[in-house]
Amino acid sequence: MDEALEAAELLADSGFEGAFVWALRAVGLLVVLAGLGLWLLTEAGLLVLPAVLLVVGLALVVLPGLLLQLAELFV
Repeated sequence: MDEALEAAELLADSGFEGAFVWALRAVGLLVVLAGLGLWLLTEAGLLVLPAVLLVVGLALVVLPGLLLQLAELFV
């Protein structure tokens, strides 16, 4: 856990936390679009892989910003 906090502190000190968060949000958006594409453009119903992609993509969109804000509160 200490290593993760040190990595977050190093990222915040370098000034790239905004770019890092937006890069993860862009990847999350691509993952969400891939999940929606698999779900809507295939003839099967709601499969496990599209559902997992949607959940992971939404987590990548929301969580990085929240985690960095929490790390700044505790550091």
